[in-house]
Amino acid sequence: MGPIGFPELIVIFVVALIVFGPRKLPDLGRSLGRSIAEFKRASNELRSTLDDEIRMEERRAATPATTSAPAPAPTPMLHPPAGDPNTIDHPPVVSEPVARGQHGS
Repeated sequence: MGPIGFPELIVIFVVALIVFGPRKLPDLGRSLGRSIAEFKRASNELRSTLDDEIRMEERRAATPATTSAPAPAPTPMLHPPAGDPNTIDHPPVVSEPVARGQHGS
């Protein structure tokens, strides 16, 4: 199926003239032209907005991060410092793994 040629346009115009009449045809053409113009305007606005967003993301990706690296997690102490009066000096509790199917009693 190729592009619409001149004979096809004449047939479409004649059918539109019969269906809509000679009085409504100019109004119909005007409203169709306005609709197409509005669609093009909205399409161009959307395209420019997307282009702006893409440029902003590229700039963010290209600039180095200004935040410092996160602080390392504190190392857990197995034994509290010696001489701390608020702690009881005892060895750490080590639990033994339970084999599958066995329950501790």
